[in-house]
Amino acid sequence: MDAFWAWLWGTGWFWFAMFWVALLVNGRAAFKLLLDWKGMLTTCRFVEHAYENLATLPGEARLERDPAAPIFVHLVPAWQEPEIATTLRALLDSRYPHAKLHVIVAAREDEERSPHPAMGISTAEVVRRFRESLPPWQRKMLTLVAMPGEGRKAHQLNWALRPEVLKPLLDLRYDPARVWIGLSDADSIPDPNVYRWIAADLTEHRGRLAYQGVTLSLANFDRLDMRGRVCAVQQSSIFIRVSIARLINEHRRLDAFARLQARAPRAARLLRPLFELCFRRSQICLGHNQFVRLDVLQNLGGFPTSGATEDSTLGYALGARGVLMTAMPMLELVDMPESNDGMVRQNARWYQGVLDDVAFLRGVWRARPTAYNFAQLSRHVGNKVVEWPIAAVIYPVLGFLGWHLAYRFLYHPVWFLVGVAFPTISLGLTVWVGGIVTQDLIESLTPHLPRRVDVARTTLKAKFWGIFRCQTYWLLATRGAWRVLWSIARTGRFDPIKTNRVVRRH
Repeated sequence: MDAFWAWLWGTGWFWFAMFWVALLVNGRAAFKLLLDWKGMLTTCRFVEHAYENLATLPGEARLERDPAAPIFVHLVPAWQEPEIATTLRALLDSRYPHAKLHVIVAAREDEERSPHPAMGISTAEVVRRFRESLPPWQRKMLTLVAMPGEGRKAHQLNWALRPEVLKPLLDLRYDPARVWIGLSDADSIPDPNVYRWIAADLTEHRGRLAYQGVTLSLANFDRLDMRGRVCAVQQSSIFIRVSIARLINEHRRLDAFARLQARAPRAARLLRPLFELCFRRSQICLGHNQFVRLDVLQNLGGFPTSGATEDSTLGYALGARGVLMTAMPMLELVDMPESNDGMVRQNARWYQGVLDDVAFLRGVWRARPTAYNFAQLSRHVGNKVVEWPIAAVIYPVLGFLGWHLAYRFLYHPVWFLVGVAFPTISLGLTVWVGGIVTQDLIESLTPHLPRRVDVARTTLKAKFWGIFRCQTYWLLATRGAWRVLWSIARTGRFDPIKTNRVVRRH
């Protein structure tokens, strides 16, 4: 015992504490990578099972006759979108009764007055010309509205949801509990079976109020350089291993707790705060391939306008109201920024949304201080506000530090082995999960994409970059976060910039 205390004091409390900090951080990193691996497997199995059973979905004729079949109003917010016709064509060609599907493009009047010079005409004019080329029955399905004044995407969406817009479209069927609001961006390529899948699911689960589908950033994969392709795969992996996997597992956790509540209601009542604090997770809305029942949106006051990213705020608002989103397996393709600066700008806008959501979540918790609302706020601040800007630096530094400090405990074999093992396992899983498994699983989904995309790595150089440069995307995301923080430090504000799809990089 005396020898132990002599060793302990001789090591120094600072290095002793740093050893355990590095150990915990590296252990957490390894654990998160294992969860990411499991999350990707869960989502891919979910998607593959759905596509294997497409033949069991109800046909258009049956849905046309079914008075209970949902009515879809699909919104497409647009500003300076030269290729929006591709998205509109995909939506209008969906396999769903055309009388029960309406597409609304929400443009902006300021673009009408001053179109982008590279386009020559406004997005609204592009939509009008496309609409004129349609047959009469499809022309009725497409509506164009233009929002006056200033505003972001959320303001455009809410302008399109005004009663004076919806009532003429829905006529006597204007029952908010039967109408579903879909959302896609002007770069989306949706699956034609998405509405049929939701209609089939609602016949079994009438109580479902919101869906989030699988989104992959592969629509312009053929236009990306090698680095851009690595980043596109990594960004797509976030959606399948975090966003969708979280929704799937959240349902499972709540079902398990419901079984406990049925068997032991008193124990479940006592454990509920702990369960909500430790095991519930915030749901992530992506702003693509997303569906919410109209009456739910109306109760929320429409799409949240408080932040730069209305989709993430919507997820938090739904969770605070007790609305649980359901994972939807149909795939949708979206564009990836085609330059490094474009990726940085995109992530800067997302990080500004993260900062904006802090005030929203703080207000939610103050209004209703539950364990779940506190968990949403604390995890958001810790995992996004704090970790996002520093993760690309802190994990490599603490990984190296963990290796280094392990040798200070060379004469204590267990501590030495654990100190060496955790950063080694974390590094190995970074390469294996991020560079190899991610690519394989994204490739496994390509047969089901609504448009043919080849993501295979065909050259040795591409394989090397894909495996050992899999952290490139995270480095660009970190730059985006620091761009926001630096701007706020210098000027007190940051103005998010939209991804520029007018000027393509060739």
